[in-house]
Amino acid sequence: MNAETSTRAVSGATPVPTRVALIVTLLVNGAALGSMTLDPKRWTEPTYVAPLLWLFTGLFVLRVTGQVLVALRPRSWLPPMQQWNLIPYPILLPIQIVFILVMVWIDVSFSLNTSIATADNPGFGSFLIAFSAIYALLMVARYVVRMRRRPDQRWFGGTIPIVFHFVLASYLLVLGRFYDGA
Repeated sequence: MNAETSTRAVSGATPVPTRVALIVTLLVNGAALGSMTLDPKRWTEPTYVAPLLWLFTGLFVLRVTGQVLVALRPRSWLPPMQQWNLIPYPILLPIQIVFILVMVWIDVSFSLNTSIATADNPGFGSFLIAFSAIYALLMVARYVVRMRRRPDQRWFGGTIPIVFHFVLASYLLVLGRFYDGA
């Protein structure tokens, strides 16, 4: 561990490349959600929804990959491990892998317009829409609490999990919108 990495680990500073990646992730996420308003009728077509699902899955895979890289060896362009999660990593990584496998299964189902994953389910859709909204609001609250507790880390310290929970909430919102037919 070099002096810069050691100082960053103690101070909680988020490296500039990570800051840029987080901002880009939020912008891409927002643009993808904004596209939902362009042609509401197409939200009942699995092949229209599939690219957004793949996008959110890809973003989440990048997050998991970054965390694996840091777990293997500290990187100057990524923050220290303590900024990545609240759950111990040996427990978190298997959960993340299961999430990715389920997301890929759903994404493939939508891309091919096959399986139970693409069946109409308005009740479940409404539940996912509400759940994703609550999930996103909880992440806003988590961010506010984190920044109040750690003003030394404002604006980016410890935000990797928060940003990528927004990505997962967006994934659920897109699924919910499809199932709801809205």
